[in-house]
Amino acid sequence: MKIVVLGGGISTERHVSLVSATSICRALRSLGHQAVFADLYMGLENVEGPLEALFDAPDGNCGNVSIEKSAPDLEQVRASRRDQSPSRIGPGILELCKLADCVFLGLHGADGEDGKIQATLDLLGVPYTGSGPLGSAMAMDKAVAKRIMESVDVPTAPWREVKYSREDIPALVQELPCPCAVKTVGGGSSIGVALPETRGELRAALEQVLAYGDRVVVEKKIRGRELTVPVFNGAALSPIEIVPPEGHDFDYISKYQSGEEGAREICPAPISEKEKALVSSLALRIHEALGLSVYSRTDFILDEDGKPWCLEVNTLPGMTPNSLIPKAAALAGMSYAELCEQIVLLSLKSRECACSC
Repeated sequence: MKIVVLGGGISTERHVSLVSATSICRALRSLGHQAVFADLYMGLENVEGPLEALFDAPDGNCGNVSIEKSAPDLEQVRASRRDQSPSRIGPGILELCKLADCVFLGLHGADGEDGKIQATLDLLGVPYTGSGPLGSAMAMDKAVAKRIMESVDVPTAPWREVKYSREDIPALVQELPCPCAVKTVGGGSSIGVALPETRGELRAALEQVLAYGDRVVVEKKIRGRELTVPVFNGAALSPIEIVPPEGHDFDYISKYQSGEEGAREICPAPISEKEKALVSSLALRIHEALGLSVYSRTDFILDEDGKPWCLEVNTLPGMTPNSLIPKAAALAGMSYAELCEQIVLLSLKSRECACSC
């Protein structure tokens, strides 16, 4: 098949997306597909000749990319694009997508997980991987997702949605619970998240997170073990426990760096069969309640009493060979390349069913 793998974009998760997308592209090419990588934001400014020829480009147009220790400087990325229009879709991208049998969404964060690119491709009649616009948008907005969780009895920490300006911070510091978690509603990869323990830290957190948007979710901080549960093709895969480095939270650095700075990811998670069954059923319940398709990954905190609290649902989770869903799939006997191909095939089947209904 001719497959365009979209990555990059202009979100704070750009670096992670570049690694996911190029890894996916190479995996699909290893199975004989004519897969080509394209950066959603940068587009095809430097491509000469017919776009069709890109499907035969050496190494699928993939470059050497890595996840750096800090989030990307998006102003620098914008300045580096010749096309200085306000479009968040680079030149030639949609034209290339229309030539493909399927578009694999290797995107993360804004423009990828929030339903915007899904809606665009739907209007073009181009099939793509994963969930549709509505489910993606609801899962991406943490406040909306929490309302859905509560409606289907998926436990989530006591929370409050706050829309604020800098002038509101002094009053909020006094009235919000502490310790707590402060999260921008559309963030990912632990960017735009703070975990203050004191009122002073809460003030700093509100000032810091305001840089990512004026709507946040503030929730009671639940202490316990961090678990994630992948859902694939209607079933829950093995839960995974995430153990941050000593003295650190599961932040951007510990998520994506190796060695002493990186978190340990234990698959399968060392939890009881009862706990495994419970978190698996909850992950499936919220996946279905949001109307998600093919795959997702739901994050939990398991408290000291063995009760799971749902944090969030990821509709386009990390897809590098070392990411969490590929690890759980490997435990189930599926290679990384096979997983990527199955996501394509199941997504095409899902789109066909949606069109025929």
